[in-house]
Amino acid sequence: MKTDSEWGGDRLELDAYLARIGYEGDRRPTLETLRGLHAAHSASIGFENLDILLGRPILLDLESLQTKMVEQRRGGYCYEQNLLYAAALERLGFRVTGLCARTRMGENHIRPATHALLKVELDGADWITDVGFGGEALLEPLPLRDGVEARQGSWTFGLVHEEEAGAWVLRTRHEDGWFDLYAFGTDRRFPVDFTVFNHYISTHPRSPFTSRMVVQRPLPELRSTLVGREFTRTRPDWSREVREVAPEEIPGLLDTEFGITLSAADAESLVAVHQN
Repeated sequence: MKTDSEWGGDRLELDAYLARIGYEGDRRPTLETLRGLHAAHSASIGFENLDILLGRPILLDLESLQTKMVEQRRGGYCYEQNLLYAAALERLGFRVTGLCARTRMGENHIRPATHALLKVELDGADWITDVGFGGEALLEPLPLRDGVEARQGSWTFGLVHEEEAGAWVLRTRHEDGWFDLYAFGTDRRFPVDFTVFNHYISTHPRSPFTSRMVVQRPLPELRSTLVGREFTRTRPDWSREVREVAPEEIPGLLDTEFGITLSAADAESLVAVHQN
């Protein structure tokens, strides 16, 4: 049975969170509020895995999430971002369910179901909302409906239901057609499930996040990524700017391009990691 605070919303410092993402709109649990929160969070809190490279565990308790992403103005990856976001949604009165997805990124081979996303029920309809996917992430919620397409900023997203696989597939339109981002089911997932998945993603040598820096930020007119030392800006016409970043440039780039603030000690350590 669902508790009153499955996601820790009763412990969230709501005003501080809303100030962090720059949201000043209505706080009633409506679709307009959900859209505003999703858009504000995505624009304000960058996707990043820096603590793994700095030799720290990824902590998912709400207090640690608030300290890192709200007080210290850092970012996080899917579990961190969507758990903090879920607490805010719960606190505001939304009905939130955790879901899990298998990343595709244009490929069909089966990957483990390790990506966390959320479903929100509003007025009898279900909406997918996900602030933790990274560079090609949704900018707003999407109705959970087969064949739906939506323009978000200058990007187009869609959902299809694959009957044979029994999965929903989130897609984005590329210059050469639809590109599958991830496939997910509607089985309910709990915070404790994400704790188990997080251990694998943050420690396993085959995880995409244990061997290199991955930083991403989706905006309405620009997608920015920093993978290792390769920095890429992608615009809606699919033009790309790609360059290699010197180690000493990294802290400043994280601040100006991704809104991620590092302490002096962390900046020095991250530079040292990329000089080796």
